Amino acid sequence: MVPAEAEAEILAELRRLRARVPQLTGALAASADGLVLAQDSAATEAETVAALTAAALGVAQRLSDSTGQGGFRELLVRGEHGYVATYAAGEAAVLTLIAEPRVNVGRLHLEARRSSLRISELIQHSLGRRGPQEPAAERAAP
Repeated sequence: MVPAEAEAEILAELRRLRARVPQLTGALAASADGLVLAQDSAATEAETVAALTAAALGVAQRLSDSTGQGGFRELLVRGEHGYVATYAAGEAAVLTLIAEPRVNVGRLHLEARRSSLRISELIQHSLGRRGPQEPAAERAAP
């Protein structure tokens, strides 16, 4: 979905996020339909996590919409052994993080929201470069 250069930049962002939140044991950027864009994790099941994230995203979007809460922003799951958190990264992608149970959830949210915004920007920039050019008149409009 994204060119190799964008994938490398997304991976670098995942690594910076893991450095800022040391209790993260995995970080994954995926398309909204479940394709892995980049991962920074020892876990070998990135494709499974991406697919499950896409399924959870569908349910979370419907839940958010049907309760009048607007578009999906984030989902937090707390298990016996830690957290799985998913954040919207624009319309086309998500950021999924796996964290130890001792993670500061407030810090997790703060840093993940920043990273999801950066990942969204990287994807948009990448797609903008590859997509059709807009007419000069539209670019010049105030």
